[in-house]
Parts: sequence; C-alpha cells; structure tokens
Amino acid sequence: MELKFTKEGIEFEKQLNNLDNFVIDFSKVLNKLNVKYVVVSGYVSILFGRNRSSEDIDIIIEKLTLPKFGMLWNELNKEFECINAENKDSAYKDYLLTHHAIRFSRKGEFIPNMEIKFPKIDLDDWTIANRKEVSLNKHQIFISPLELQIPFKLFLGSEKDIEDAKYLYKLFKDNLNLPLLIDFNRKLKIEQSFNKYLR
Repeated sequence: MELKFTKEGIEFEKQLNNLDNFVIDFSKVLNKLNVKYVVVSGYVSILFGRNRSSEDIDIIIEKLTLPKFGMLWNELNKEFECINAENKDSAYKDYLLTHHAIRFSRKGEFIPNMEIKFPKIDLDDWTIANRKEVSLNKHQIFISPLELQIPFKLFLGSEKDIEDAKYLYKLFKDNLNLPLLIDFNRKLKIEQSFNKYLR
C-alpha cells in the first residue's frame, strides 16, 4: 500500500474489504448532497491497513436544518435503513438534537452500521472544519485530522485504542504536523501516555 500525500490529503489504493465498501457507498450520499462530515475513531486505522474488526463506523456530520436532514434521510433510505429511529422527525429531534447517535445499515443487515452524530463539543466542530480528504481507489472520503485522531485514541485509552494510535503514528509520523499533535496532547492531557506508547 503506497500512500501519496497531496495538498488536498492522501491518495492510495488497496484491496477493498466489506467495511471499506460500506463507507464508500455511504460517503457517496453525503458527498452528493454536500453534507460536511468526518469519519472518526476505529475505522480510520482500518482504512489505512490495520488488521482488526469493527462492527460500526463513527461519523460526525455538520448540524443540518430539518429540511436538509430530510433530504439526506430520503437519499440514504434508497440503499440503507435507520435501525434505531422510525422516521426522520424522530431521528432528528429525539436523537441528533439531543446528542444521541442514529445508526444506519444496509437494508436487511444489521452490521456493519454507521453511527452518525451532530457536533457536540468544540473539538467536533474543529474536526469538521479541518477535515482531511482521502482518495481511496479514487473514492472520496473525509477523515479527522490525524494530529487529533492519534491523541484522541490515547485519550480514550483502551487497549484497542492505544494500538490504533500506535499504528497510525508509526505509519504517518514523518508526515504529521508535530506542533499541532503536541498541542492536542497537551489539551487532552495525554502527554504521559504519548511518551509511554509512541516515543
């Protein structure tokens, strides 16, 4: 797997797995409707080749109006289905606006599923504003900046999260904005973990 770094982001090609195809197909809908989003958490390391399983993908989308969300809901329901909300009004008002996630899977399937949230904290807004484009086999996906993704994984602190952080840091350390990474280490108070696991 050869990674090409461009001004826009990262380009590469690989053998696609089921999770990759799911994310690509879901992202196509978001891209088509110009909905800003970022894929975060565990799938980012899987995307770049880490060999581990995951049943869900975490995604943060910009806060939408109800009419715009209705357009997204209708478009998604052509191929996917929401597995925890019955209709768009409930999904919007009872889940997204109260900072709970809605989950979409392919029709007739339960896993994998896409866990979608609106921004909840300032870091979520920053992540969307500074998202990075990935061209995966020429398919466009937007991910959280790695300079935040890596420290946040250490902040979560489970064994799986630490291994994700170690994998991403080893893969990208020569292409990271180190001052930005260090700043997030400080903000998340994980300098000790960073020095223990990644140095």
